[in-house]
Amino acid sequence: MGTTRSTSATKPWFWRWRRNPLRRRSDGVEAWTVLVTWLLALLAGVFAGQAAAGAEYQGLAALRAHSYAAHAVLTEDPAKTPQARPAYREGIAWANVRWTTADGVTHTGSARVSPGARAGTSVVVWTDRAGRLVSKPAGEAQARLQASLVGALAGTGAAAGVLVVGRLVRVRLDRRRMGEWDREWEQVGPRWRRTIG
Repeated sequence: MGTTRSTSATKPWFWRWRRNPLRRRSDGVEAWTVLVTWLLALLAGVFAGQAAAGAEYQGLAALRAHSYAAHAVLTEDPAKTPQARPAYREGIAWANVRWTTADGVTHTGSARVSPGARAGTSVVVWTDRAGRLVSKPAGEAQARLQASLVGALAGTGAAAGVLVVGRLVRVRLDRRRMGEWDREWEQVGPRWRRTIG
């Protein structure tokens, strides 16, 4: 029994640009569309990612620059404070606190504290310039990570958008090419059938 050898044809590099008697103008346009789409997707992804990461990092740095740590005192036990806000994670409770800003004005508000804390305990809260409570700002490492994630998402989205537009252009070119083939077959088909019959 003889052995059969399977051959697989490999597609040559740059086959879209090679001369071929069957190659149509729309094939060349499609070749350039594919090349331009991938280049634009790469550039859009890089630039959008860098811009978004930079903007996110600058925003987080601005928040960090305008947030100030203040020493506050619990005015009541956390267990007695109604839980108007949900806890973000286990081991955190809300309690009323009182703090004094650098200009001597006393403020009160609700802050996240350890559930075991008692009234009169000193805690650290974060405020803005007006003395209002704000969330603890992201640290340097956390800000870099968050900016990187935002940049990656923005870059991926921008590149995907360009690729979708390129795909839509290719679909339109395919429809046009099919229409050309149909018109040519209407001219050639009857003659071909006569030579066979």
